Amino acid sequence: MKTEYQITGMTCQGCRKHVEEMLSEIEGVTKATVSLEEGSAMVETKEDLSFNTLRRKFEEKTGHYKIARPGEKVDSSEPVHPPKGKGSGKFYCPMQCEGDKTYDEPGDCPVCGMDLVEQVDLQSTAKTIYTCPMHPEVERDQPGDCPICGMDLVKKEPELSGEEKQYHKLLNKLKVAVVFTVPVFLIAMSDMLDENPLYDLLSPVYWNWIQLLLSIPVVFYATWMFFERAYRSLKTMNLNMFTLIGIGAGVAWVFSVAALVFPDFFPDQFKTESGNVHVYFEAATVILTLVLMGQVLEARAHGKTNQAIKELLKLAPATAIRVKDGKEEEIPLEQVQQEDVLRVRPGEKIPVDGVVVDGRTSVDESMITGEPIPVEKAVGDTVKSGTLNKNGTLLIKAEKVGADTLLSQIIKMVNEASRSRAPIQNLADRISAWFVPIVVLVSVVTFIIWSVFGPEPAYVYALVNAIAVLIIACPCALGLATPMSVMVGVGKGAQNGILVKNAEALEKFSKVDTLLVDKTGTLTEGKPSVESVIPAEATEKAVLLQTIVNLSSASEHPLSRAIISYGRQEDITPEQVQDFESVTGRGVKAIDKGNEIVLGNDAFMQENGIDIQKELMNKADDFRAEGKTVSFAGSAGILLGLVVIADQIKESSKAAVQKLRADGLKIIMLTGDNELTAGSVAARLGIDSFEARMLPEDKLKVVTEHQERGAMLAMAGDGINDAPALAKSDVGIAMGTGTDVAIESAGITLVEGDLDDIFKARSLSRNVMKNIRQNLFFALIYNVLGVPVAAGILYPFFGILLSPMIAALAMSFSSVSVISNALRLRMIKLDQ
Repeated sequence: MKTEYQITGMTCQGCRKHVEEMLSEIEGVTKATVSLEEGSAMVETKEDLSFNTLRRKFEEKTGHYKIARPGEKVDSSEPVHPPKGKGSGKFYCPMQCEGDKTYDEPGDCPVCGMDLVEQVDLQSTAKTIYTCPMHPEVERDQPGDCPICGMDLVKKEPELSGEEKQYHKLLNKLKVAVVFTVPVFLIAMSDMLDENPLYDLLSPVYWNWIQLLLSIPVVFYATWMFFERAYRSLKTMNLNMFTLIGIGAGVAWVFSVAALVFPDFFPDQFKTESGNVHVYFEAATVILTLVLMGQVLEARAHGKTNQAIKELLKLAPATAIRVKDGKEEEIPLEQVQQEDVLRVRPGEKIPVDGVVVDGRTSVDESMITGEPIPVEKAVGDTVKSGTLNKNGTLLIKAEKVGADTLLSQIIKMVNEASRSRAPIQNLADRISAWFVPIVVLVSVVTFIIWSVFGPEPAYVYALVNAIAVLIIACPCALGLATPMSVMVGVGKGAQNGILVKNAEALEKFSKVDTLLVDKTGTLTEGKPSVESVIPAEATEKAVLLQTIVNLSSASEHPLSRAIISYGRQEDITPEQVQDFESVTGRGVKAIDKGNEIVLGNDAFMQENGIDIQKELMNKADDFRAEGKTVSFAGSAGILLGLVVIADQIKESSKAAVQKLRADGLKIIMLTGDNELTAGSVAARLGIDSFEARMLPEDKLKVVTEHQERGAMLAMAGDGINDAPALAKSDVGIAMGTGTDVAIESAGITLVEGDLDDIFKARSLSRNVMKNIRQNLFFALIYNVLGVPVAAGILYPFFGILLSPMIAALAMSFSSVSVISNALRLRMIKLDQ
């Protein structure tokens, strides 16, 4: 029996997967498929399973999600995993336990227990607040006077981010832990001296009580959060690193308290020569303090992983100078509106995306594109937010402000990509699911083996080694291996004008063997211009010009815009046409003064019953052989002539093609142009092969055919006609100079739209994947070797045992080592 139900409480793909697993585990359910977008579940059940039984069993597993019949009202007021605390921005788990799920407040991940980290938020960072130096409670969103004392309001210093607050909080707790742990450690270690001077002051039992008192602030204040996380993990059965720490350190501390309060309950082999039971307060406090130190180092290192985004945020100035009615006024950036005219002086950052209306200068765009050479800007040129005005004063008209600017879009894309999951993460997830239960089992087996076969005192050896096994294991290092590399790699790409939509595209690009490239706007500048207009016999040039300008005035195609620009130079005023129709990949047609007029390629002419004289066709072929585009124009079934349009090949295209071919990529050019034009461009660039006269559906068909042959494809394009192929290919690469539709369809966007950046993106992909594999190896080999050593496997051969304190130190640095390795990606050179 197959029934569809509605599910509430899901907020991410992690929720969807979790609900699907829970439904599938219910007895009587044969299959469950859950859709996050529709908030529904298609459940196949045995005939004897009623809905009430299904609901009861489902809600017994979790109270976070609700299941109901279609149309049934559900009380979904209960929050899903609400973390405590206050904060701004969005918070997420660095291990991506729940996919792309975010929280509004900081706290602990309900699955792995790690601190939620704050995603960088452009709007909250850019907002300018003014306050009074004497009365800090006064806050305004614009400059002025204090209403209390009349002093000028000044800009308020930005508050610490959630990450920085968490780091300082952990650091303060670490200081407390160290202050109390050091004396506990010294008291315990003094027992190793032949003549312990401390015992001259007090008997050993009193020193044990002092250790207990000193350990209380460490356990119940500085590191109590570890036990809270451990309890939560056991309660929800999401076993994690804190499960192991809580059990290991908790057993050592509770055992010590019991030994101190009830010494007679313990056998003699647990007792020292003085008759006291050996306590492990130093082991518990040192373990917890070392783990806390690892958390502090991890928080500090983690703050550096999204340093690239923070650097991008600094590019946006807090204020802008608006020119209105001949007067200048400084206003907060968030108050800038579209069409505002802004003044940008030399050395200042450009506040918004806009167009230059007065002035001339050079602009350093390296902070967004990665290209170090300044770009000359004059009236009519576009400028981007965050770039640096070098040597001239500009007046710019704001076109995109706030979240619509290129800088904001880059930060948004980098944030989303940093939290996305790479497919290779699934391997780590499968291992992690079994990791903690196996470690607990190994710890129990270790205790049993040492109790039975170990030397005297066997139970002491058994307890110490079992704790060491629990402490040294580190599932977090395994979980952090992929997301840390992705976060740093995505940030590195953003600094070089390579925007990655998700980690899957980054992983797949390292495996690509075939690159399909569109010609116009990808290999060429994408800025076509009319080179010449050639009328047919018995046709005046003015008539031909008027016809093609009239037709082009109703079209948004780049070739049409080139014709309009040419007509403007020739003083041709466009006239309105009726029944305009655009035929993708062929041309346009309309009715003008009662006659049908057409403009397009030779195939389009034939479709409309217009013959092309041999002489004009030969001329057209000559132009095409030079890599130029030729369009024919006709009216009332008669050919009027042709227009020659040139689109210059980008200077970097040939060198980029050579680099990509040397890197092992097979390159195929796809274009809507004819064979002669396509062949000329391909020959000049050294491209392997090409496909001409490509319609959008043809490009999609080429992608499908190559995929069916087993090729791993990347498709690079910039237009609406490329969007289907970009979406279908394994990795879609959009030129940032292209259309929004193309960019939305692609997995990778190149801000500069330069083919050479494809090589850089491929280098980035390979380096990130190499880094991820290194991290996974470090994490796996660490645990594979560390756990057996902690269990005492070396003792029969070399007499080596691993102290739980040393195990804690090693565990604390395992996650830090993974993050540190990921940070090396910031130093790679993408052009090599």
